[in-house]
Amino acid sequence: MREALAEAEQALAHGDVPVGAVVMHGRTIVGRGHNRREADADPTAHAEMIALREAARMLGGWRLAGVTLYCTLEPCPMCAGAMVLARLPRLVYGADDPKMGAAGSVVELLRDPRLNHQVAVTRGVLAEESQALLERFFAGLRGGQSIE
Repeated sequence: MREALAEAEQALAHGDVPVGAVVMHGRTIVGRGHNRREADADPTAHAEMIALREAARMLGGWRLAGVTLYCTLEPCPMCAGAMVLARLPRLVYGADDPKMGAAGSVVELLRDPRLNHQVAVTRGVLAEESQALLERFFAGLRGGQSIE
């Protein structure tokens, strides 16, 4: 999770919402990403999507069996859907997202028994640190201050 927080700091440095993600296969990082929506002008450039794409390239296939995704924020519906489609076994995340969370805060996509795959979820890991980065970013926006 510390690596995911480091990724989130990179997003903060270029003006994106500070969310970071890493995909682990055993003890090896096979994917990493941070939000790049503003930097890339791409609505799909979420940390999780970038990390999942990199992991699929590194592992040589779209089925991500045997990996864990660590993310600083509860995934949105788009990212949660990608996790289900990738057959991700496990997600570990930091802060809950009461506005867009798709791991139970707003909707529950990852463990919906109607879907063909469910993702095991561990929530609240380094939540305070993850939340503090988000609060710093949004306070900077509200105050018109630099967010770095």
